[in-house]
Amino acid sequence: MKSRVRVIAIITAVVVAAFAIVLAINVGRDPRADANRSRLLGRDAPAYDLPLLNGDRVSSEALAGKTIVINFWNSWCIPCRQEHQALVDWWSANKDDSAVTMLGIVREDTKSATQNYVDAEGVTWPIAMDPGSKAALAFGTRGQPETYVISPSGVVVASQYGPVTVANINEMVGAARRVG
Repeated sequence: MKSRVRVIAIITAVVVAAFAIVLAINVGRDPRADANRSRLLGRDAPAYDLPLLNGDRVSSEALAGKTIVINFWNSWCIPCRQEHQALVDWWSANKDDSAVTMLGIVREDTKSATQNYVDAEGVTWPIAMDPGSKAALAFGTRGQPETYVISPSGVVVASQYGPVTVANINEMVGAARRVG
């Protein structure tokens, strides 16, 4: 009987100690940090070749050598609309920088709804349609908005799931430029 009580006490102590260790490791950690990490970080960005809203095409090959901000979105997405002004502000400040570009990739939306939104909101950066969400699937997006920054060497250096701010974009682009 004493040995059984002793075994239960030891097991309880081990469980409590394990719980304390896990708690100590995770205290102060942002639970969104892991959720915001893309499986592509540090890897080559997926190749894409997409139709632009204006009728032209855009490809990863055509943008190679630049820092690329890719923003997955659609016209009916409320968080996408919330981040829109940050994208406008960032693009206005950076559109003349030949070393960087921004590409909006629209998924799960119609061309007409997208065109209406782009016209109404004065979007001036390139907007690509993603038929069948092939690019979104290749990037492993979890929804929209979702933003990826690709270094000039083609490596995914940063991602943000959810709305971005100008500061977020600047930080991600800075990381891409450091990687080269």
